[in-house]
Amino acid sequence: MRLFTWAFALALTALSFPLQAGDDFCGIHNRAFQAGEKITYKVYYTLAGVFVGAGEANFNTTLEQLNGRMVYHVVGDGSTYTFYDNFFKVRDRYETFIDTATLQPHKFIRNIYEGGYKKYENVTFNKVTDAAVTNDGVFKVPSCVQDVMSSIYYARNIDFAKMKTGDKIPFSMFLDNQVYNLYIRYLGKETIRTKYGKFRAIKFKPLLIKGTIFEGGEKMTVWVSDDANHIPLRIESPISVGSIKVDMMDFRNRRYPLSSLMDVR
Repeated sequence: MRLFTWAFALALTALSFPLQAGDDFCGIHNRAFQAGEKITYKVYYTLAGVFVGAGEANFNTTLEQLNGRMVYHVVGDGSTYTFYDNFFKVRDRYETFIDTATLQPHKFIRNIYEGGYKKYENVTFNKVTDAAVTNDGVFKVPSCVQDVMSSIYYARNIDFAKMKTGDKIPFSMFLDNQVYNLYIRYLGKETIRTKYGKFRAIKFKPLLIKGTIFEGGEKMTVWVSDDANHIPLRIESPISVGSIKVDMMDFRNRRYPLSSLMDVR
């Protein structure tokens, strides 16, 4: 039943796409989102072509102060529907505190309950010493390393117009006391129809780390809105049995008009 766990992990973490390497790696400013933004996703499990709704994930952004600095406090909550609680109850919460000026994370919290398994992770990023201070100790990290939540919002501000089909964009992510050096392959643009509506979208394939459910390599596909908001719209990936799909269902307090939306379903 850990299929549901991985589905919510996708909704809450693997929605992230590339952080661009180069001289401006730390120099990107927020142009894509604003405080008050709320995004809702529905998680589906697919077997033999049949889609079954397993639960939801919600992202909420507020403006706060942390140690005297203004930050975007982004919270991602995921939970199974009541029916699936009888089989495998999931209550996951991810939080990141992102500097409004630099879009770099100052703090990351993961508090999860998955079928009886519990884990709490609290990370403070020291940007002066390039260190991540966790429950388990202090770990050296690259400059401008992101956590799995902050990377979503940092990457939404990338200028995708500079990319060519097939380009690989590397990024570094800190999770579970480890630094992962990954990449995303840009696949260009296409039109997709989601449960929300029909969109012009930007398409990627992220490199996955091989695990018990997902195969390694470029198996997962991610689509984001082809407009100034760069909203993650859909994720699809095969798993050991069947596949999963995560669709954007609702989007409130957006910074710009949703110009990529061609029609509402």
